[in-house]
Amino acid sequence: MSTGGEGLVLVVDDDPGTRKVARANLTLEGFEVLVASSGAEALARLAESDPLAMVSDLKMPDLDGIALMERVHALRPSLPVVLVTAHATVETAVEAMRKGALHYLTKPLRFDELALVLRHAVAHERARRDVLRLRGELERAAGFEEIVGGAPAMREVFAMVEQVAPADATVLLRGETGTGKELVARAIHRRSPRRDKPFVAVNCTAIPKDLMESEFFGHEKGAFTGAVARRIGRFEQADGSTLFLDEVGDLDLAIQAKLLRVLQEQEITRVGARDPIKVDVRIVAATNRDLDALVQEGRFRDDLYYRLNVIPLRLPPLRERPQDLPALLEHFLRSFAQRYGRTAPVPPPDLLAAARAYPWPGNVRELRNLCERAVLMGWAAVAPIFGAGAAVTPRPDAGVPVDTSLPLLEARQRLVERFEREYLTRLLKERRGRIGEVARAAGIAERNLYEKMKAYGLSREDYR
Repeated sequence: MSTGGEGLVLVVDDDPGTRKVARANLTLEGFEVLVASSGAEALARLAESDPLAMVSDLKMPDLDGIALMERVHALRPSLPVVLVTAHATVETAVEAMRKGALHYLTKPLRFDELALVLRHAVAHERARRDVLRLRGELERAAGFEEIVGGAPAMREVFAMVEQVAPADATVLLRGETGTGKELVARAIHRRSPRRDKPFVAVNCTAIPKDLMESEFFGHEKGAFTGAVARRIGRFEQADGSTLFLDEVGDLDLAIQAKLLRVLQEQEITRVGARDPIKVDVRIVAATNRDLDALVQEGRFRDDLYYRLNVIPLRLPPLRERPQDLPALLEHFLRSFAQRYGRTAPVPPPDLLAAARAYPWPGNVRELRNLCERAVLMGWAAVAPIFGAGAAVTPRPDAGVPVDTSLPLLEARQRLVERFEREYLTRLLKERRGRIGEVARAAGIAERNLYEKMKAYGLSREDYR
């Protein structure tokens, strides 16, 4: 009996006899075989298993082989697909190969020929995965392991990181909330000569104004009420390493002046101390604000701006890199499925198109949150956010998307969820993430607001 040493393959055919014969013959050839009777069943099989190749009949009632292949490649772009048909024409063969089929065979199948094609396909797929695994190991060493993206704008970011990381120049990362500024800052650190020292990050919006100086520079015992012991500040913690100043555009003018002096003199003085301490710190700063406008308004020091803006690096929002959506979806779904011991859910057919049209105000962070929610609760809890779902049609009189495939109560609940998310998103934008104001405007308790924000994948940081 075969042990499946040639690898796992998926065979899709609506004819029970063909499936039975294919399973028997390919098992004898050394393959482990999964079978599916339709395109929908094949997609479900892919969600719960990891075949190295797929064989599909061209003519099937629900999805033909080419349509199925396109759906499969939207989820797993490199999976080898062999199409078979009893009605071969030159035109269909050319179309199949043009749209991504590895090979095209005719019925009745010669299983020795199919096995040969599959052995080559499986060997190629295994080699590709080995290359990706080795590349991943190299990238982990280089610091890019958490950043997914192959869009031209992201390739420019990677190239810039490689170029500036070895130097000690100050870098200013600009981008909307959720675009991955801290991930890029960490990548710069990991590719720099300072990589062996701890990366130190400070969220400038999270520190109360009256504690900012102590947080940055530390304090001596007795320096102020509550200073019961000496405290080492972030600059000393980052001595010889990299200090990441997140949301630097929100700093108070008084602390901006002190920060400027530290950057100029490369020394700090703890609160309550007399003697300065030399520090060797590389600064990577980040902001989602328009610093040029803040300088013009007198809310950000121009001399500090010039000190920080030595190497400017813009991170593109997700809506400018829609070609990265399939890879990001696969990455996050697999990651959360592994974390929670679940099977990664297969996105519904229209979700990817809807996701490309969605503006992604929270960028990659929002996508990550939605993927976590999909793994835990299923796509039904996520699709209404995009306006995606089967049989969704707008009412001509009101333009409200109504899912007529659902029972009334469930369809109404989806509309309520979509309305609530849009309502809270607008309030958060208007109040710039100030939870107390949003809760009062909505007429609900802050605790209930937090629960709803969590359910809808909203973060106050996305709107500050």
